[in-house]
Amino acid sequence: MTDDKIKLPLFTKASIFFIGLFALLAILYVAKGIIVPIIFAIIISIVLHPVVNFFVRIKINRVVAILITIFLTFLVIVAFGTLIISQVSRFIETLPALIDKFTGILDQAIAWASGYFDINPHKIHAWVTKTQGELISTSSAAIGQTLVILGNGLVVFFLLPVYIFLILFYHPILIEFIHRLFGTSNQSQVSEIVTQIKTVIQRYLIGLVIEAVLIATLYTIALLILGVDYALLLGIIGALINVIPYIGGIVGTALPMMVALGTKSSPWTAIYVLVIFFVIQLIDNNYIVPKIVASKVKINALFSIIVVIAGNALWGIPGMFLSIPLLAIVKLIFDHIEPLKPWGFLLGDTMPPLLKIKAIFKKKVNKST
Repeated sequence: MTDDKIKLPLFTKASIFFIGLFALLAILYVAKGIIVPIIFAIIISIVLHPVVNFFVRIKINRVVAILITIFLTFLVIVAFGTLIISQVSRFIETLPALIDKFTGILDQAIAWASGYFDINPHKIHAWVTKTQGELISTSSAAIGQTLVILGNGLVVFFLLPVYIFLILFYHPILIEFIHRLFGTSNQSQVSEIVTQIKTVIQRYLIGLVIEAVLIATLYTIALLILGVDYALLLGIIGALINVIPYIGGIVGTALPMMVALGTKSSPWTAIYVLVIFFVIQLIDNNYIVPKIVASKVKINALFSIIVVIAGNALWGIPGMFLSIPLLAIVKLIFDHIEPLKPWGFLLGDTMPPLLKIKAIFKKKVNKST
């Protein structure tokens, strides 16, 4: 018997890796009803932990400090939710009229197309009528589905405070467990990773909240100046969707453009919305995000888009919101473990010098010759 390590062929290693990855994704998908609320609770607990420590430092009992922190957070969320629900209910009341207006615009456009391309207008009008009915039925089904999602969300909403309280209460046990799990030889490295994860999540989420408030304010003011209906609702929705990298900005601009087309007599209002929102996006991407949201962990655009799409496929909308913070944590762990550092570099946005790449390429060519 020798002490040499068994070397597996490359295809065996690849097979084990992909089987393990598939099993992990299957578990994450099947157990998403349990995993997603716990991840949200962990992230929120990390953000609220400094607040709890503040109350503890001013001589408030730890349990009472946790309860006060959760109660204040709950009040803020309830106030925000009440505002959103009131705006959404007002929007739903005028939804049939908005669909009629859109159908009228579509009717005019297709009537013009029928004359220009010499298509039978009767067939087009029949198609428009059918489309109008489908739009109304689809909207009704979407509203019903939304109510079901909201119902499930309320269950999670009332379950989250329990998770958050327990995570904050057992915080010392959880931290000690992580230290014991990796042994005494890695204590300093584990402490550094845990501290940086806390810092990254706190800075990222607090910065994200500040960004959302600023963007919602700018969007709402712009829509009010243009006289677009539901300015507050569209501004808030646009800011919330904007949290989703790259995709959110496009969807957040399309929604007010559609409402402007459906409620205004001139299509120029929608053009103005596009131009102003584009300028706001430039301000957001070049000033607000680098100055306020930027953290120590930088993720490149390619993997940001990939994880957002994968998060949506795996966990739906909550997965889109969780994808970037989780990827930042994964990159941070990769950067502190020697064999995984190349993967951390791959996820980052640090470009190697071009001269260095050319030198490496030349060296490989010389060796081959």
